[in-house]
Amino acid sequence: MKKADLYIIKKFLGSFLLIIALLIIVLIIFDFSERIDDFMEKDPPLSEIIFVYYLNFIPYFINQFSALLTFIAVIFFTSKMASHTEFVALLSSGISFRRLLFPYVVSAFLIALFSFILSNFIIPPANKQRLEFTYKYLKNTSHFKEKDIHLQINKGVFAYCDYFNDMTNVGNNFTIEKIENEKLISKTTAKLIRWDSIGKKWTLENYWIRDINGNSEKIIRGTKLDTVLNILPNDFYRTLDEVETMNFFQLNKFIAKEKLKGSNNIDFYLLEKHRRIAYPFATIVLALIGVSISSRKVRGGIGYHLGAGIALSFTYIMFMQVLTTISTYGGILPVAIAVWIPNVIFSIIALYLLKIAPK
Repeated sequence: MKKADLYIIKKFLGSFLLIIALLIIVLIIFDFSERIDDFMEKDPPLSEIIFVYYLNFIPYFINQFSALLTFIAVIFFTSKMASHTEFVALLSSGISFRRLLFPYVVSAFLIALFSFILSNFIIPPANKQRLEFTYKYLKNTSHFKEKDIHLQINKGVFAYCDYFNDMTNVGNNFTIEKIENEKLISKTTAKLIRWDSIGKKWTLENYWIRDINGNSEKIIRGTKLDTVLNILPNDFYRTLDEVETMNFFQLNKFIAKEKLKGSNNIDFYLLEKHRRIAYPFATIVLALIGVSISSRKVRGGIGYHLGAGIALSFTYIMFMQVLTTISTYGGILPVAIAVWIPNVIFSIIALYLLKIAPK
């Protein structure tokens, strides 16, 4: 690597770390001012506030804003280089513009790789501690609470519950069916199903069991029955934040299990999975857009470059948010396509801007 490469990489990473440090300080101040009433009311230990909540808060928000911060960092130091005619000197020395992109790509790739490792292996265990603190001292857990819950427990075994109360672990109008060769061979129905957390078993109330053997049927009715089922209470609901505590491999296994069950919330889990890959890739795309915009010396200087760059980056974020909302709630687009469309479109924009950038 040449001195020019090391110089740009040093500027790139230095600006990125500086902007992150400033943003983290601002975010912590705003978050603390917003939550100070909760801290005063619940009175958590100071050590937990610092080392459990805020220490795990930092990597979460670094990763959330890494692509945007990379973009701003590129525009910030590249615009200063352009205003000092450093690009003119570099290009005049015989270095091509394409070759000049090498240190930018290397730096952006390192940040993207770091973001991928953060989001898939470091942040999930940190999120677990942060969310436990949040649920204990700041808010109640938010669950998916749909009615008409359908689950596939095993191959050919299906369960249904009209509604499950996650606070009392009681379900209404529970049914479990066993099907073989497209024929119903057993069906159990209960008015209520109640989880016994001590005995680790289920209690069926006002139940009836129908067993079918060829042309004969056997029906058993009762008011109460203790039984063991291949279901746990959290199979009926999932917290909105639960997938954030799973690493890459755990998330893949969890999604496969939820697909087998026929979960209605599979799109939310797939969204989390694809975001962890698409967002680091966006770091490289936005870095290329940043250098193509800010490498030209213009009359507005760094202010013009920052304005144009921030407008583009927020367009990207808005585009991503709209498409993911449509895919998860509207079901119009598959989640994977919705997450990657902004990257594809902005990759095309990056290539066009690089093509017309001053050489």
